[in-house]
Amino acid sequence: MLKKFFLTLAAIFFVTAHAHAETILFVPHDNRPVSSQQPAEVVAQLGYEILMPPEEILTRPDELWKWLNENAPISDAAVVSSDALLYGGLIPSRSHEISRETLLSRVENFKTLREKNPSLHLYLFGSLMRTPSFGTPGDIEEPDYYGQYGGDIFQYTRLLDKRETSKLNRKEQVQLETYEKNLPADILSDWFARREKNLSATKKLLDFTHAGIIDYFIIGRDDNAPLSQTHRENLQLLAYMKQIGVDKTKAQSHAGIDEYAMLLLTRAVTDLSETLPFVNVQFNRGVGEKTIPDFSDEHIGDSIRDEIIIAGGMFVKNPERADFVLLVNTDPKGKTFEFHNSFPPQELTKRQQKYFRRNAKKFSALVEDAINKNLPVGVADIICANGADNFLMESLREKNLLFKLQSYGGWNTATNTSGFALGTGILAKKMSRESRDKLLARRFLDDWAYQANVRTQIAAELAKLPDGLAIYIHLGEHEAEITARENQLMQEFAAKNFPHRMNFILSNPWHRMFECRIDFRD
Repeated sequence: MLKKFFLTLAAIFFVTAHAHAETILFVPHDNRPVSSQQPAEVVAQLGYEILMPPEEILTRPDELWKWLNENAPISDAAVVSSDALLYGGLIPSRSHEISRETLLSRVENFKTLREKNPSLHLYLFGSLMRTPSFGTPGDIEEPDYYGQYGGDIFQYTRLLDKRETSKLNRKEQVQLETYEKNLPADILSDWFARREKNLSATKKLLDFTHAGIIDYFIIGRDDNAPLSQTHRENLQLLAYMKQIGVDKTKAQSHAGIDEYAMLLLTRAVTDLSETLPFVNVQFNRGVGEKTIPDFSDEHIGDSIRDEIIIAGGMFVKNPERADFVLLVNTDPKGKTFEFHNSFPPQELTKRQQKYFRRNAKKFSALVEDAINKNLPVGVADIICANGADNFLMESLREKNLLFKLQSYGGWNTATNTSGFALGTGILAKKMSRESRDKLLARRFLDDWAYQANVRTQIAAELAKLPDGLAIYIHLGEHEAEITARENQLMQEFAAKNFPHRMNFILSNPWHRMFECRIDFRD
């Protein structure tokens, strides 16, 4: 009987449930395009009305709460960032000076929101504070002192984590004692105290999830590692979730962060339309689903299966039964390559090129076979951190497969990539081919053209200058010149690699080269 029920749901997947356009309220954790503009654009292609707060109040929690309370009564669902509503955004959550009392008072606002809007589908995403493995002077994403002491803080917490989860050898014990002696006490106190406040607020939100005040809650572990302070805190959270009886059907702690807006917006659509998408996942040859990517502490196969749950879907083993098939481009040995992220960019040897080309050939054959079987295919390109695999993309282009996909992702960490490709791929079934092609074009321009080629080429050019790294991190007075160069290279790349002319313009909304914004001109 249960099987028949699920098959019936799959048969009516993405049939419009209501005649009127439903409204989804969306509060992102910052204004980066991948966090705000891009996921909103995907859902808007389905005919939903997306309400978003003005950008200028995203960092002001009290004004955000006022906006949220004013718009919740006219909305059917709300996908909101707890980091924005508690701290003023993802990055402010890492360096704020907000008191415990203020934070817990803001948490209580969710209770009031539910009382005033009992029928609102309320989905929340937040984060455990990340633990970067090194600090970069001038990095706006961490407290100022992390630029000098970040690497030591990471190593210190890695050893603390190992001591608690296994055992330190004699050398490691000496290292731990050295870090304890040399790291300034006031810096450690500030760093740990902020994390403890944030963890307390997260536990209270889990209490609200258990009570039904929040329909679904995701806690992201951004820039994580198998041994780190983030991992330590996650163990505490998992124990607390088990203690209060909250399972994955209500909340998750998951390795990632920037993909959650896309996944929860997908869940809002599946819940509002009362559908259950079936998803099949397949990996490239070799280690495949057992890959532990950089910036994660778990197997990518486990991460993606959890992302399917977050999106409101169900994993199925048989691709023929699936509404969407996600193919994941992994390295045969389970490695993550970061040559796009290095400064200056790493040049591949002939041996490395041969290795990547052979891997891409195998994977593109898997994609081609699935498309020839008329399966709805998407690609999560995670072999490289923050940028597409050029060898794969060239192979897909040569086979004329690029615009036969349902979705594509190749931006940033592995789970960022898989989550965006998954959410877009699930929703693409209801879209017109024109809408799907537009979303694919944006991903190809951002993940392939910019992240894997234009950005790295300009980084190589900047590396020849004495202050090149500083400019790369913050464009400053050079922004207009660099943006013009970016647009020139992007247009050349698009003309060479895509079958139709694309009319677009690129900008750098955060005045750095790590991400870009691409706007199409009609």
